[in-house]
Amino acid sequence: MVMARNRPHTAAPSQDVALIGRLTQQRAIILEALVSADDFIGAQALHNQLAADGSPVGLTTVYRTLTALAGAGRADVVRDTNGERLFRYRPGPDHRHYLLCTECGLSQPVDSGPVETWAKKIARTSGFANLQHTLELSGVCPDCRERSAAGE
Repeated sequence: MVMARNRPHTAAPSQDVALIGRLTQQRAIILEALVSADDFIGAQALHNQLAADGSPVGLTTVYRTLTALAGAGRADVVRDTNGERLFRYRPGPDHRHYLLCTECGLSQPVDSGPVETWAKKIARTSGFANLQHTLELSGVCPDCRERSAAGE
């Protein structure tokens, strides 16, 4: 379950699709849908949304495109409590880390400077190159905690 909160609406440049290969109508449709999504969304949910809108895009194409966008640095990825990968459009090259509410799906970016500094230090001291990392923070947001305490 993913809910929209405090996300500016941005148009996706077509060059983002070019980062993952040839610009096709299906890739452009998927990218535009990802940009239009208010928050993190799973491939199946995005495919269902596209199908409901009458877009003839296959589920495999959605998965491949989202995975390629993440690999090209144009989508952030988190996992929900069931392990499903959720995607969110990233307008710039810098990745972000998020707090993710396990109840309502709210995502909130967090200052990840210390994590990035630590990862760079590990790469430098270990001799590893092209070091990548994943950091997932999840919990229950203040609104859901309040609803839970109120017995809703």
